[in-house]
Amino acid sequence: MKKPKTKTPALMLGWREWLCLPELDIPAIKAKIDTGARTSALHAFHVEAYKEHGRHLVRFGIHPLQKRKDIELFRIAEVADYRRVSDSGGHREMRYVIKTPVLLAGSTWDIEITLTDRESMQFRMLLGRTAMAGHFTIDPQASYLTGLSLKKAYKKEQRSRNTP
Repeated sequence: MKKPKTKTPALMLGWREWLCLPELDIPAIKAKIDTGARTSALHAFHVEAYKEHGRHLVRFGIHPLQKRKDIELFRIAEVADYRRVSDSGGHREMRYVIKTPVLLAGSTWDIEITLTDRESMQFRMLLGRTAMAGHFTIDPQASYLTGLSLKKAYKKEQRSRNTP
């Protein structure tokens, strides 16, 4: 008689969580855990693509905390793709896509993130279902199941850090 395979239970997330984008030196950002979104999205402004030494790069600004324009970060990442994305309202837009590690609930793995203006949205980041596949299950009634707020990661002396 064959023994049934036991599946390791996935870690539980709430509908919103704090996470970190370590390669982008973004120590904390509140994300909406969005199973309706295929791809993850990050709020970005002043998005500028360019080529350097044969590499396609994108420079962008981010206000990682909602309602805190005094905390402004500028980052550079390699462009993984440039694709048409539809938002929840059905509006289609061309967006730059980057690949970067995400740190959430003690685990780190690479995800794709589109860069878009989310200034008017409640969350600076959406964590889409392809980023979560095989890693987590979602409790839509819970929030911040992975721990305390990472908001304290932004100290006064870090408020205007820029990449060279």
